[in-house]
Amino acid sequence: MVVDLSARSKQILEAIVEDYIATAEPVGSSAVARRHALTLSSATVRNVMANLEDMGLLTSPHTSAGRIPTEKAYRIYVDSLVVLRQVSRDEKRQIISHCRQAGSGLSGILKETSRTLSQLSNYMGIVVAPSFTADVFRHIEFIRLGQRKILAILVSNKGALQNRLIETEEEYASEELVRMGNYLNDRMQGLTITQVREQILIEMESEKVQYDQLMSRALKISEQAMRMEGDEIFVEGQARILDQPEFSDAGRMKEIYQAFEQKGMLVQLLSRCMKADGVQIYIGSETSLSQSAGISLITSRFVTSSNTIGMLGVVGPTRMGYSSVIPIVDYTARMVSKLLSEV
Repeated sequence: MVVDLSARSKQILEAIVEDYIATAEPVGSSAVARRHALTLSSATVRNVMANLEDMGLLTSPHTSAGRIPTEKAYRIYVDSLVVLRQVSRDEKRQIISHCRQAGSGLSGILKETSRTLSQLSNYMGIVVAPSFTADVFRHIEFIRLGQRKILAILVSNKGALQNRLIETEEEYASEELVRMGNYLNDRMQGLTITQVREQILIEMESEKVQYDQLMSRALKISEQAMRMEGDEIFVEGQARILDQPEFSDAGRMKEIYQAFEQKGMLVQLLSRCMKADGVQIYIGSETSLSQSAGISLITSRFVTSSNTIGMLGVVGPTRMGYSSVIPIVDYTARMVSKLLSEV
């Protein structure tokens, strides 16, 4: 966003945004001059504020003489004005110790990460586990566990591994399972896990399968092994964000809560960030979390030991403490990547 602002206008816009973040109250010219020790009169500040309003950076609630920032103002603030603070030693300790206390399992670490993000930001923490389905298929193996129980071991080209327990309607000999695995490994090389799943379903409809017993039985059990669950998502602290004064209206609160309940929407939104390095910031209507503005999202991706990518972030009001939340999200993503490299 290109907006030509003078140094004075930038200084006053920064002051207004930071005051509104701190107080959630419309900001007046006299308050700006007083709190920020500006060597400007209230009248001068008022004139600059009027210009900022004409540019669409400030708006005036009808019940107050003060001004509040618009989404456009927050975007300028985040892109060029905000001064990021350092993550404190205590915050670093909490991030590392809480995640390590969760144990070595991926789910435990990610669940604790979302809780820690919520606690440190005082907003909502959200983590999306790395997706397995986008990886390229490398190998599948079937192991007979009982008369009608089979363990399917699925391996991606990145070394990621998933185990699925399958209960079958008929019995399979161990030798037969080996042949089935070899058969599928030959046919499915070079496809993504999602494409393998799609190909299996297509071939199960083929008339040729009816005359090939090995292929038919192999596809039948591999279809069960490939029934991928949706992306695992961990959300903590919904109540924290709903406690914010801008969401005190019952109708607004209901809308926001419903948006949070639609985990598919959250996953879709976070998936947009997967290809981008570093911290990503979505302000207000940029998030598509709700029909009306008011929510911001700060995210960063993390990487596991098998090089699969997940996403974590903080959801809060547009009146979010960007200067503190951005470095917390950035540091947490780097630490989670480091912890997961040890798992």
